[in-house]
Amino acid sequence: MNPKVDEFLSKAKKWKEEYEKLRNIVLDSELTEEFKWMHPCYTLEKKNVVLIHGFKEYCALLFHKGALLQDARGILIQQTENVQAARQIRFTSVQEIVEMEPILKAYINEAIKVEKAGLDVDFKKTAEYIIPEELQHKFEEIPALKTAFEELTPGRQRAYLLYFSQPKQSKTRESRVEKYIQQILNGKGLND
Repeated sequence: MNPKVDEFLSKAKKWKEEYEKLRNIVLDSELTEEFKWMHPCYTLEKKNVVLIHGFKEYCALLFHKGALLQDARGILIQQTENVQAARQIRFTSVQEIVEMEPILKAYINEAIKVEKAGLDVDFKKTAEYIIPEELQHKFEEIPALKTAFEELTPGRQRAYLLYFSQPKQSKTRESRVEKYIQQILNGKGLND
């Protein structure tokens, strides 16, 4: 048991009981308890396997490589269409967790087997994302922007491409690109 997780639980205002029950279930496996991203995280040989986290309407057990699990019960949820690897099981009460305990243990054991097998999720390559027309125009207008963009990490490139592509109106896409030109030229990501 990690003292940082104890501290996290002692300060939890919402989902405290649920977090504690999920913690006990996960600790019944061979995973090591750590505290990452301000949440209890469970690892196998320093590789992230499961995370406990909460939101306004639910708390969840997140499987870092959930996309590789069989999900025989059809209970894994992809948070958004852009999340490629992680999947979560959501809860709104301690009772739900208690009722699902044997199922949760089976999913945790499967996640451990996936990690032990060294399996990895095949991520969509940055080149597979569509470059919005408005960004393409700026690349032609400012060649240094294209160079700077290509020097960003694949994750930062994807974040920009997704953000720039979201709006339906060209005008909005264009203003988003404009707003981040200097940040890209400075080698920074969307949230840096």
